[in-house]
Amino acid sequence: MVKLVLVLGDQLTPTLASLRSADKANDRVVMAEVTSEASYVPHHPKKIALVFACMRKFAQQLRDDGWTVDYTRLDDPDNAGSIPGELLRRASESGASSVIATRPGEWRLIEALEDTPLDLDILEDDRFVASHADFNDWAKGRKQLRMEYFYREMRRKTGLLMEDDEPAGGKWNFDHDNRKPAKPDLFMPSPQSFEPDETVKEVLDLVEATFPDNFGELRPFGFATDATQAEAVLDNFIETALPQFGDYQDAMLSEHRFLYHALISAYLNIGLLDPLEVCRRVEKAWQKGHAPLNAAEGFIRQIIGWREFVRGIYFHEGPDYANRNWLKHDRALPGLYWGQETGMTCLSKTVEQTNEEAYAHHIQRLMVTGNFALLAGIDPAQVHEWYLSVYFDAFEWVEAPNTVGMSQFADGGLVASKPYVSSGSYIDRMSDYCSECSYSVKEKTGKDACPFNLLYWHFLSRHRSRFSDNPRMAMMYRTWDKMDSDRQDEVLTGAEDFLSRLDAGDPV
Repeated sequence: MVKLVLVLGDQLTPTLASLRSADKANDRVVMAEVTSEASYVPHHPKKIALVFACMRKFAQQLRDDGWTVDYTRLDDPDNAGSIPGELLRRASESGASSVIATRPGEWRLIEALEDTPLDLDILEDDRFVASHADFNDWAKGRKQLRMEYFYREMRRKTGLLMEDDEPAGGKWNFDHDNRKPAKPDLFMPSPQSFEPDETVKEVLDLVEATFPDNFGELRPFGFATDATQAEAVLDNFIETALPQFGDYQDAMLSEHRFLYHALISAYLNIGLLDPLEVCRRVEKAWQKGHAPLNAAEGFIRQIIGWREFVRGIYFHEGPDYANRNWLKHDRALPGLYWGQETGMTCLSKTVEQTNEEAYAHHIQRLMVTGNFALLAGIDPAQVHEWYLSVYFDAFEWVEAPNTVGMSQFADGGLVASKPYVSSGSYIDRMSDYCSECSYSVKEKTGKDACPFNLLYWHFLSRHRSRFSDNPRMAMMYRTWDKMDSDRQDEVLTGAEDFLSRLDAGDPV
């Protein structure tokens, strides 16, 4: 009896569990570009085009390898509009009654598949170092789930950057060495880019016609769209940028959007690159003396540490995780996140870059757009939807813990030990944004004061009952308490005035 083999747009790996379990000579692969996946949030056009182009090329790769692939394009008049609908349609055509699938990375889609009347065999996605069982075993009995300790287990399991049973260099984490601000006169390598081929051009035309009003510039489009191109991006990063990656991974420059970052997160999340093999390539570069240990360790930690950890959190916590709101924030997401004019250069530059590139690096996300949202008390569900919409690497399993947990502290400290908030001084230290800003980062009060300076203390004041006993925040509250009452009132009044203008939709 023929079986259907479901392959989703973020499962484009030839060794996928469902493909390994199927019979190439008899079973049929089902792949589909569907409206429900392309529009459940208003995805950036570049992200939609990236996924569709990669899907089309992967489908052809499977055909070349001898598979029968039933592929549905978005503009197919018979398109059922959803993954379950397409499975039912293909089952009716082929006479199949059972489906082999690899577990999706979003609860929404898992639940939709489980509601289909077909006989469904969902296999674990083993493209990760830690299985769900591995993570749950590690988490069992722990009062706090901290990435650092999980990361050490992943280092031991993989052997990456290990010397016998000890970490290379005598330390697990070299993050202290990775916080240098960048200067514009540094040599900045160019990320690998590709001219669209005929397949990509067809997809770009389709996306342009179908999603004309989505936030984000579709063209120019230079992303890798198959495994060979993704490998070339990795090669280019290791050769030209990895040696400086560690030093400047937290830096931000207005005119240098990519600095020394790899830009491979989307290719990892879609399945074009194998995460463990990527880490081994970086480890080898360090072993050969091409890159320093702080660069190799910082990069590897992001993949086998943070990436694996947030996936574990997402599935450990269950379908309601993305809806958590521990701080009870309820302010609407302001228009500046969608490109409304603002005098705050850090925000305008980050949103402009997001609009044009579908990309911003982790500090721009955490300490600019995320920091502002948290300080301003924006509804974390709206922040979550924004991040899921606008970035080319955003899939809910990786995006939700980063946003709900790390960025917005909406899970009450499950992911982060304290809120990641700062005044304008951090942004000034790590970027060149403040020199062009309408506000003054040096001003602490008054109409010209950097809004981050005002909102920082406003946040601490209104949430004092939640955080005053947090040992990592005690010094901040001592500083606040040393201010005289008139100064405190001036700060809080300035913050309230700013938030009132934000709520009114006025340019800020």
